Amino acid sequence: MALKREWADYKLMKFTEKLLGASKKNNSLLCIGLDPDPALMPNIDVVEFGRQIISATKDLVCAYKPNFAFYEALGTDGLTKLDQTLKHVPSNVPIIGDAKRGDIGNTARKYAYSIFDLFGCDAATVNPYLGFDSIEPFTEYADKGVFILCHTSNQSAQDFQKLRCRMGSTTKNIQLFELIAIKACEWNTNHNIGLVVGATQPTPLRIIREMCPEMNLLIPGVGAQKGSLTSAVRNGTDPKGEKAIITSSRQVLYASKGKDFPSAARLEASKLRTRINQLVSRK
Repeated sequence: MALKREWADYKLMKFTEKLLGASKKNNSLLCIGLDPDPALMPNIDVVEFGRQIISATKDLVCAYKPNFAFYEALGTDGLTKLDQTLKHVPSNVPIIGDAKRGDIGNTARKYAYSIFDLFGCDAATVNPYLGFDSIEPFTEYADKGVFILCHTSNQSAQDFQKLRCRMGSTTKNIQLFELIAIKACEWNTNHNIGLVVGATQPTPLRIIREMCPEMNLLIPGVGAQKGSLTSAVRNGTDPKGEKAIITSSRQVLYASKGKDFPSAARLEASKLRTRINQLVSRK
């Protein structure tokens, strides 16, 4: 299958440049997750569902975040449907491939090639558990964004991410998510690393932003996961009120299961964008 994306009007630029450009043009820090779930969707083809969601919201977002798992779960043609969906994203709006990849170097290199070269995503989410050689194949794409899982939004994040650990030969104990942030800063030689930090945990989000004042933060967890939008903006944005990518999936995608789902999604996205902008202005 022909997966490679080609845009006649696409200009190669670094991820942060593209992100900030879309954010300023659309006056938005909102990222919509593309998580097509047939059990929640209207009775419509997945590609057409995505096309209508994108068409209804493309002027309200700073990015889209397709979750690869929802397309892979559709079977052998799921990746084709993903590629067809992404073709509807405007070329000036970045695409964050949410695949959470993490494997040894030679395998990671294939994952990076797939997400960046075949699907044309502008950024990817990666798991740091295997260390730097599992991240490097992604960061070598200097124009692409690489979002490392740091403190996630799920309830069991604390099973590991808040464990105390000792850094090197020092006696100072820090939490594991803090160590990940430190390592991310060390690895960020191409200035294209960001961190995934859930909105459901305000304190880790504040700590990570203080540790990484310049980094892009991908912030899931508002909406269906009940994360605080106020905290996401207050603790997640940089001093300029930027570099926070606040994601919502189910809250927008499934605002309606009827034929009016595009207009319902637009209304929900517009409300979120307005609320985010109000919070930014008050920060």
